[in-house]
Amino acid sequence: MITLYDHPLSPYAQKVKIALREKGLAFEARQPGGLGAGGAAGDFVEASPRAEVPALIDGEVRVFDSTVILEYLDDAYPQPPMRPASAAERARVRMLEEVMDTHYEAINWGLSEIRWFRRAEGQAAEALFAKAKAQIEGFHAWLGKQLGDREWFNGAAFGWGDLSVVPYLNGSAGHGYPPAAGRLADWLARANARPSVAATMAEAAGSARASAMPNVAELVEKGLFKREYRDHRLEWMIKSGGVDVVLKGLERDNIRFAPGFG
Repeated sequence: MITLYDHPLSPYAQKVKIALREKGLAFEARQPGGLGAGGAAGDFVEASPRAEVPALIDGEVRVFDSTVILEYLDDAYPQPPMRPASAAERARVRMLEEVMDTHYEAINWGLSEIRWFRRAEGQAAEALFAKAKAQIEGFHAWLGKQLGDREWFNGAAFGWGDLSVVPYLNGSAGHGYPPAAGRLADWLARANARPSVAATMAEAAGSARASAMPNVAELVEKGLFKREYRDHRLEWMIKSGGVDVVLKGLERDNIRFAPGFG
């Protein structure tokens, strides 16, 4: 039995769960304790030294990072393949994944920081919402061009390219920014109809309800959630005009920059 440490709301973990389900692989999903509060430990941290989901355990094999996990699954369980056949097409969908993981994800994360964690309010929040909306619309236009006349981002069949896009588009749709009517919206409807995607998104929706997301800002104020900036998220917040959000949040979370270091 494969063990997957995940959080249902993590798009990185969602990618892996979709791949596992497309391959028909049985797995046990475990949500590690201490996420966001600095208390992660045990087998999870042994599998994922940065204490980030997803992390996969398959017998003696331990793998972290969603892209590395996807590569492992295609190597260890090649049928059905998630990667396209040719080197050029594999490079194309890997680049698509890179854009979604390190550019698009930061926008959705920023929206969650503002909406659920209330890192900014009033005019500052509205300005960041406007930036995010414009950026999402730009990425939607770019994704439409990447899809072109293909049925799937991966090509003739659903695969790596599609599972790398669908969690993020669903995330921004959940914030009120779905793709406009057209080929991209039609693709999203087809992708969401797949059992692998539908089951994964249902888990995310259930987790959001169970965690009472509108009240999560109270946990932030109590110090039960610490901010965890990956570099692309920090870049997005600063470039989008949220540098004060970053500095105030670091102060509230009792994080200080050591003197003499840049």
